[in-house]
This record gives sequence, structure tokens and C-alpha cells, in this order.
Amino acid sequence: MLSITMAQFKSHLGDVEGNFETAEKFIRSAEYSDVVVLPELWNTGYFPTPLENYADKNGERTSEFISNLSRELNLNIVAGSVAVEVDGKFYNRCLISNRKGEIVAAYDKTHLFTFAGEEKVFTAGDKIVTVELDGVKCGLSICYDLRFPEFIRKLALQGIEILFVPAAWSLLRLTPRQILTKARAIENQNFVVFVNSLGRSEIINPLGVLLGETGINEQNFSLSIDLETGKQFIKTMNLLADRNLAVDDI
Repeated sequence: MLSITMAQFKSHLGDVEGNFETAEKFIRSAEYSDVVVLPELWNTGYFPTPLENYADKNGERTSEFISNLSRELNLNIVAGSVAVEVDGKFYNRCLISNRKGEIVAAYDKTHLFTFAGEEKVFTAGDKIVTVELDGVKCGLSICYDLRFPEFIRKLALQGIEILFVPAAWSLLRLTPRQILTKARAIENQNFVVFVNSLGRSEIINPLGVLLGETGINEQNFSLSIDLETGKQFIKTMNLLADRNLAVDDI
């Protein structure tokens, strides 16, 4: 079993100090979980311009922030995503700290949402990232990445059991998003943990079953997931093993 807390809160645009205070409040209230997951771009809101006035230089503040809290609370933190600046470029980056306070992974959003003009501000990431938390292999994605099945499939082929999806997903597009989380879980036989700043965060099991869902208000929502569910299902029907690589190879 793995206890996961979805920290659903909406950041205030450009209020970096206030947003860090809010994030700390939510993380501290999840101290009895194994993993806490934050939403997308919680440090700045989605997203202020000019971003150079707000972005975290090299992700240093965020890294220190989650490292200290992880160590103090004995908690894994999937720090949603934050706007960071590296050598004059901006990235939408997910940082992860383990219980020891070590930064064990960093993932830059790969698929930029042109509808909102992300490509005009952010530089796209160019690699998939997995990380082990308490011995469980997890995959990292951010919001719009969910719409690209070939990207998520590459994570699945790395053997992940959980896909984390921090997001700032408009509720105007709720129905397709609910379909996508279930589809990514079913087709890849992994849990999907979708944490949205705007509400309706959820956890889906490898059979596509909704295990828990939030409303639209700010809240911490905690749930223990039974990882044996996915393992037992794969023993019965191993979709990845049944791929016909003559036509399915990506």
C-alpha cells in the first residue's frame, strides 16, 4: 500500500511568497502520507509575464524548500511543477524529493500548450523521466502531456506503476480529461494520479476505476492505493507483452 495526498490549491498569479506559504501549509497537512503531489506552476500561478520577474533561478529555492520539508516530515514530495529559469531559458519543471530530502528527479514539461501560448515563453523538455519512491517506480508528466499516448507509453515501457500528472487543467475541458486519465491508466496498466489546481483531481487504478476524486474547492485528498491491483491484473492480461512490435514499435 502507498498513501498518496493530492494537494489541490490554486496559486495567486505572481504572488511567489504567498504561493510558497500556501504550498507549505498543504505539504505539512499531508505529513502522515507517503507521497504528497502538488499542482502545476504553483510557485507563480498559470502564468505571469514577464516570467523573468517570477521564475525560480535554476530551481534552487524550490529544491531547498521541498528538500527541507521532506527531511523534516519524512515525506516524499512530487512538487507539481514550477517555473524555473536556467541560462536565460524558462522551463515548466517538476522536482521530486525523497524522504531523506534528496532531489531525486527533475522533469521539464515536454508538450507545450500552444492554445495558451506556452511555447512563446517556455522551452520544451526533451526526455522522459522516471523515479523510484519507496521502491515504487513512477513516471512524470505535466498537464498537456496527458494528451499524447505515445509519450505516456514510453514511460510505461520503462516499467512504471504510477503516473503522476500535476496540472492546471480548465474545467471547461473536464470531460475529455476524465476520459484521458482513464485511457492512460487502462492502456498502460498503471495508476494515474492527476492533481489539478482548478479542481477535480483524481486517482485512477490500472483497470480504469476511479478510486477517489476531489471537488473544485481547495483541499488535501488522501488515499491509500493497493499496488498489487496492477500487478495481479498484468499477470492475467499483460498488454505490453502482447504488443506486436512489427507494427506497434515506437
